[in-house]
Amino acid sequence: MDVKLFPTKGNLILAKNTLALCRQGYELLDKKRNILIREMMSLVDKAREIRDEMQKTFQKAYRALQLANVTLGISVVEQIGYAVPEDNRTEIREQSIMGVEIPTVKLGEADLQPRYGFRMTNSTLDTARQEFSKAKYLAAELAEVENAVYRLAANIRRTQKRTNALKNIMIPGYEEAVKNIVNVLEEKDREEFSRLKVIKRVKYGG
Repeated sequence: MDVKLFPTKGNLILAKNTLALCRQGYELLDKKRNILIREMMSLVDKAREIRDEMQKTFQKAYRALQLANVTLGISVVEQIGYAVPEDNRTEIREQSIMGVEIPTVKLGEADLQPRYGFRMTNSTLDTARQEFSKAKYLAAELAEVENAVYRLAANIRRTQKRTNALKNIMIPGYEEAVKNIVNVLEEKDREEFSRLKVIKRVKYGG
């Protein structure tokens, strides 16, 4: 960055103040970036754990559903499935992490009371319903975590661009501007000092 400022003491103060602000901004953005990276990495690990648990839960659920289909009949299980009400208790809110808005997904308390009688069913269907309910909560949690990772990553990229601009463009540009203004003012001071010496020598003959 080629910062062009007329070499005056006022512009020197301005350049130094701007340089100080740039350095302070770089430090703050660098700290923010590091905090966001740590937060994102912890969420990446959490997402991996949730995916593993959800995969195991789905395996248990489908295994129990297959047993229910075999022991009860697919048509019976299908009819019972129609009796399960649609779940519309999902709430999405937002929280802020270092200025990044992260959505949080909340499901209402699970109602595991069966919607079917016990005479025509067995425990495999109960197990399937319990495991699918658990998988639903895990899916909501995973959606929350993965969305947070995506938003944090996007903000980290923007923050990185700003820190790079400050570090590689703004700060060096104002450092060079301060250096050039100081050199010009010092040269003017030397010229003024020499001129005064000449005037003094001419005036007083010394």
